[in-house]
Amino acid sequence: MLSLNLPSFDTKIAIKEGKNVIFDPLRRKYVALTPEEWVRQHFINFLITYKGYPTALMANEVQVILNGTRKRCDSVLYRKDLSARMIIEYKAPDISINQMVFDQIVRYNIVLKVDYLVVSNGLEHYCCRIDYKKNTYAFLPDIPRYEELI
Repeated sequence: MLSLNLPSFDTKIAIKEGKNVIFDPLRRKYVALTPEEWVRQHFINFLITYKGYPTALMANEVQVILNGTRKRCDSVLYRKDLSARMIIEYKAPDISINQMVFDQIVRYNIVLKVDYLVVSNGLEHYCCRIDYKKNTYAFLPDIPRYEELI
């Protein structure tokens, strides 16, 4: 797999039914090792190990219903009261982060109404904070540590 702009870690990769799989600690199972999944597992590890995000408040492949259609958020961070706090969208490293990617995560946020939106292709990472009172958003210079989240 490709080298990413994220810290490397000891991945658990195996072969099941002739296909490469990677262990997802949030789902507690092996999943297909796609380029997007490679980014997800590295980003999740980064959030947990380097930014202090608690695994108990994170989930992968979270289903939302938008206009009667089932969609899946790649990852969601929750508050202690289990309300959604952050949506994270991953793309494969060869997919550029563009307006279509942001449009996708904003659609998910119509349902979840989180304070933070994060997008990463493993090489580029963007985080914005939404201020619902002022009806504005601001891109942050870095992914905040868990204790810095407002």
